[in-house]
Amino acid sequence: MFSGSKSSGTPNHNYDLSGSNLTRLYNSPVYNAERMKRPLGGSGPVVGPISHSGVRVTLANGSRWLIHKGKGYGVSSDTVVVNARYMSREWRAVMEGNFRGRKTVANFVATGGSRYHWLFDNCHWASIRMIKQ
Repeated sequence: MFSGSKSSGTPNHNYDLSGSNLTRLYNSPVYNAERMKRPLGGSGPVVGPISHSGVRVTLANGSRWLIHKGKGYGVSSDTVVVNARYMSREWRAVMEGNFRGRKTVANFVATGGSRYHWLFDNCHWASIRMIKQ
């Protein structure tokens, strides 16, 4: 569970959840999901691949979590889960899916993939797979 951000090229791994709380989150059913995009680097226009993308999921209790992928974002996986309260205002929804509890947070993380590749398995490919699963 990663809740920080990369700054100065160094990952900042702050963990909000661990143990049974993290397991509970990963086993939580997803009811709604939105594919989200923001400008690469945090500001400016969103232009195709010169942007960052992820999927914001909503759980039964109304909590929202961003699942996104990036080189070095996590410790054991490059696809990470972040509380949506850490999202900047730059994020915009570009696609929505109603999952009705049929998939879990763990399903989204697994679909995102554990390893990042800038061309063949980046944030965009991962978020497209997640929203279309």
